[in-house]
Amino acid sequence: MSTPSAIEAFLTQHRIHEVECVIPDMTGIARGKILPRNLFLAAGEMRIPKSVLLNTVNGQQPDNGPYVGDTDPDMVCLPDVSTARVVPWAAEPVAVVIHDCQEWDGSPVQISPRGVLRRVLKLFDERGWTPVVAPEMEFYLVARQQNPHEPLQPPLGRTGKPEAGRQSYSIDAVNDFDPFFMELSSFCQQHNLGVETLIHEAGPGQMEINFSHGNALELADRVFLFKRTVRETALRHGIFATFMAKPMEQEPGSAMHIHQSILDAGGNNIFSLPDGSASPLFGQCIAGLQAYIPQLMPMFAPYVNSYRRLSPFMSAPINVRWGHDNRTCGIRIPKSSPANRRVENRVPGVDVNPYLAMAATLACCYLGMTEGLTPSAPTTDSAWNVSHELPRHLEDAIASMRSCAPMREVLGAGFVDAFCAVKELEYATYNRVISSWEREHLLLLV
Repeated sequence: MSTPSAIEAFLTQHRIHEVECVIPDMTGIARGKILPRNLFLAAGEMRIPKSVLLNTVNGQQPDNGPYVGDTDPDMVCLPDVSTARVVPWAAEPVAVVIHDCQEWDGSPVQISPRGVLRRVLKLFDERGWTPVVAPEMEFYLVARQQNPHEPLQPPLGRTGKPEAGRQSYSIDAVNDFDPFFMELSSFCQQHNLGVETLIHEAGPGQMEINFSHGNALELADRVFLFKRTVRETALRHGIFATFMAKPMEQEPGSAMHIHQSILDAGGNNIFSLPDGSASPLFGQCIAGLQAYIPQLMPMFAPYVNSYRRLSPFMSAPINVRWGHDNRTCGIRIPKSSPANRRVENRVPGVDVNPYLAMAATLACCYLGMTEGLTPSAPTTDSAWNVSHELPRHLEDAIASMRSCAPMREVLGAGFVDAFCAVKELEYATYNRVISSWEREHLLLLV
């Protein structure tokens, strides 16, 4: 009698009836199929059209022939057994397994976001380096509403009233939604998401969750699953959870700050020298972020709404200045011991595809170190007093990304072109919309 595989043992242990076979598309939305347990085990793979990866956030696709072929072929999606988890909110025992996308010859699908992150991590591995990352995720809880033309409102908590004013780090404001957070905590534990800290952020109903540090691919998987977990939990409590970068006009936006450091083969932090001082590689990593973040903004700020967050004096960066424990900078160096020396990239919004944001921030650091770049002097006062150094809107950001030759080499030219095509279609679709501001101020006055 053959020994059951690890995945079969997992399904048996948890009495799983169905398996959600998922891949992240360009936007970070979960795509895939739901298979009965026996069919999942018998098939050993999932086949779906490669063009699924090219869906825009509103369900369109660019002309996909240049990126997947004129015949719209299938790709082979293989389960990553290490990602298998029980879906805690399902009525019956259901598992979710994230898959990797391959061509028929076994090579990675170049336009797969998970494949792009694997490609970047391979570059680090070839040099004996291992990135360590820790994301911080902000999001809003909002009242349910069905009219997209109406502004979002904070939800009602146990007091029966919406939050008034800003409640940064308020314990009572968090406790106002105790039932939601208790269930979310339980779901995160069952889902093995490794969530550490919960705080109330500045905006009404705005929360922040911190993850324990670890492997970049594993953390991207956890963020991918966490977003869905938060949304599902909110729905069970009669409210919405949103990961829009700027959901409320007068309130701070939501970010996904990424802390990153690099270990050598011996497990030592390459950002620190034996005497505890900062290494040249540390400065080069900072310089890489300064040089290349503005070239990869569609991966850090992927939607038109994303650029509304990047405003001065609203807890968001407007440039790529760096400083020690300086939260006005796009690149912050937290106070730490030499072993924990790290860089915090504060540019990404929480609306990112986590795989692409992780790949992008690590790619910037990698190029800074391999090209031996030199950073600017640290900023010791407010970086909000420095002019913008980031693209101001999506259209300019796409043009910068498409023309960045070093990043085309690191991320793959095929991916860059396909991703930019998706973003261009989203921007074109948005640009056709006539806003309420235009109707209000232009209809009878111009």
